[in-house]
Amino acid sequence: MISHTLDHAMFGLFSTHALHLADKHGVFTHLIQEGPADPAGIARSRQIDAETLERLLLVLAAVSVVERDDEGTYRLAPELVPALDRRSPRYLGSFVRHLVTNTTGQLHQLDAYLTQGKAAVDAELPSPFDTIYKDEAATEAFLEAMWQLSFGVSGELVRLAELDGVRTLVDVGGASGAFAVAALRSYPELNVTVFDLPQVGPFLERTREAEGSGDRLGFVPGDFFADALPRAECLSFGYILSDWDDETCVELLTKAYDACANGGRVLLMERLFDEAGGPLATAAMNLSMHVETQGRHRTASEYTGLLEKSGFVDCSVHRSTWDKHLVVGRKP
Repeated sequence: MISHTLDHAMFGLFSTHALHLADKHGVFTHLIQEGPADPAGIARSRQIDAETLERLLLVLAAVSVVERDDEGTYRLAPELVPALDRRSPRYLGSFVRHLVTNTTGQLHQLDAYLTQGKAAVDAELPSPFDTIYKDEAATEAFLEAMWQLSFGVSGELVRLAELDGVRTLVDVGGASGAFAVAALRSYPELNVTVFDLPQVGPFLERTREAEGSGDRLGFVPGDFFADALPRAECLSFGYILSDWDDETCVELLTKAYDACANGGRVLLMERLFDEAGGPLATAAMNLSMHVETQGRHRTASEYTGLLEKSGFVDCSVHRSTWDKHLVVGRKP
């Protein structure tokens, strides 16, 4: 008999795709807005095939995403509603779509990595962000996924950062402005500049217009390998250092040190491994980093070590109630 643990490991492929398709076709939206329903009723409402839907729902019930009663009626597990409701700041549908449509298609590279090594295999491939930002549609899909991963937690990270008295912040690789918006909402005297590749500019402009941020939200296009970072009292890196190896991280943090005002701070916002190598989400995303970027996830002490090598002192770790946490370094 196969163990429950091995079952989940073997068949996770199916539950991830079932989760994505149920979200894509509005099944969760129906259950949230209309309440418990049977597959036939949901299928009529969403104009999808009832038999295929029932098979998807059986998989989702087996992994406790939905609950099924004896009459074959399904309801969404209440504790999961925030992550599956498109109106919620905790909604993760776009990130799941990224896993299915982007990450899954690259996992085959792991076999070659095992036999040839990552460096040899990647030498024949385009650089990661050439692929991620290959066209407007790909850029938009990636930025939407990153917004969903970042915006909800950003409000808590901003509070943990205690930005009282800070007037200027540069969000390095800040994408369409998830952390920037959270910071601006919390601190009326703050001005934030997002520094990112030129392709990101139009999407940040959409954020500025939607938020009515005016001059408080700025954008500087550039390449953080080729260009100096804009100067500020505080610089932040959210899900950036996990894209790169240790040597590159020290290079970027040294640039941040040079751009940071004396007495200022740098904020690192990342998933963190615990000392036992978990949790699962961090371990899985660490594997994703291996195929999608050139980086990895780290422990809090490893990030502190990178900060100290770059000149920062008085490093501290602040854990959120989400998967993304804050490591702070101060410039003397």
